[in-house]
Amino acid sequence: MVSQSVGNGQLKPQSTWGEFNNIAFMVQQAIGKMQTATLVRIEACTNAGADSPVGYVDVTPLINQIDNQGSPTPHVTIHNLPYLRLQGGANAIIMDPQKGDVGVAVFASRDISKVKATKKQGNPGSFRQYSFADGMYLGGMLNGIPSQYVQFSTAGITIHSPTAIVLEAPDIKLNAPTIEINGSTSTTITTPSFIINGASTFNGSISQAGGATSTFSGDVAVQGTSVHNHIHTSTTPGTPTSPPL
Repeated sequence: MVSQSVGNGQLKPQSTWGEFNNIAFMVQQAIGKMQTATLVRIEACTNAGADSPVGYVDVTPLINQIDNQGSPTPHVTIHNLPYLRLQGGANAIIMDPQKGDVGVAVFASRDISKVKATKKQGNPGSFRQYSFADGMYLGGMLNGIPSQYVQFSTAGITIHSPTAIVLEAPDIKLNAPTIEINGSTSTTITTPSFIINGASTFNGSISQAGGATSTFSGDVAVQGTSVHNHIHTSTTPGTPTSPPL
């Protein structure tokens, strides 16, 4: 009689019924020792968002081991797994894993320790295969709502941060038919030179710090009256003038 179900990691009476069941049981036992992919929790990360090379994480597999009575044995923490960063050459998105993140780890078919140490092609470090020791963390799954994110939707792209957004480059250009800057409290521009090419409208008062000088290459009109070319009704020296005409 051939069993229709062979226990994985558990010896059943039917596992010994015939040569096929014997071999199938041994194969299942061998497969049970192979690590492929599983969900893990981040316990520690060597990086914390700094501008630095990709680091390593310590993870704990979340799927417990069980014996033939169904009693669980939690996994211990696996140390020093390289983690995935979106990077091409010197271009990268730096978003390091954080303690408590849940994500997926995969496990190489051969020992990757020498490549981790040298970052070069080489022989496997040992004869081990499909081991927890040769894990790699690929990224988060089953995590909560982020408070800092880049969001892509049909309405467009949103970059949100509860603290600050910093753009740094030798040259930054904003190109669009319309550009709006909305500062609910204030807007400050600090620069040695500020140039506006085009007509400007100020809907509000303008004040200038004491001692500063404003220079205009053309005329300035205030309420329709030229500042440079206006005239007064009184021109007697020492006599106050009337308002400009």
